[in-house]
Amino acid sequence: MRLHLLLQKKLIDPVVGLLRQGITAEKIALGMAVGIVIGIFPVIGSTTLLCTLAAIALRLNLPAVQVVNYLVYPLQIALLIPFFQFGAWLFNIEPLPLSASQLIAMFQADFWGAIRQLWDTTMRAIVAWGLICLPAVTGLYYGLRPLLKRIDRKKPSPVLP
Repeated sequence: MRLHLLLQKKLIDPVVGLLRQGITAEKIALGMAVGIVIGIFPVIGSTTLLCTLAAIALRLNLPAVQVVNYLVYPLQIALLIPFFQFGAWLFNIEPLPLSASQLIAMFQADFWGAIRQLWDTTMRAIVAWGLICLPAVTGLYYGLRPLLKRIDRKKPSPVLP
């Protein structure tokens, strides 16, 4: 399937559907921003629960937050090593010399052993993520809000009897 068709089906159509249900562009923008930023949290397997908690706490549309979370999963994987490196830089230690393929091989060979081995590295990556999460949510929110308002203006008005 072509990328634009996939984006249309998985992202744009659901957003338009939410706008038609009366959910404001601001709430959708915040939900998308939260879903993206929590979706890149550097702990694999934790983002569904974290997005659920955030959506409940912020009174956001849970399905919308989760759709965005799932869409950014490849980005979460791609950002693991940069978060590991940023965390090492923050704590002024030498980063682990890991590539993505080495990281995958570690988890495939011994999942729990890899978790034990990467515990400190992951904790530093969480601190690194924590430093970027608020500015990232803010930037995404203010970037997405005008786009969603434009889409909202283009939606057809309901036909009254």
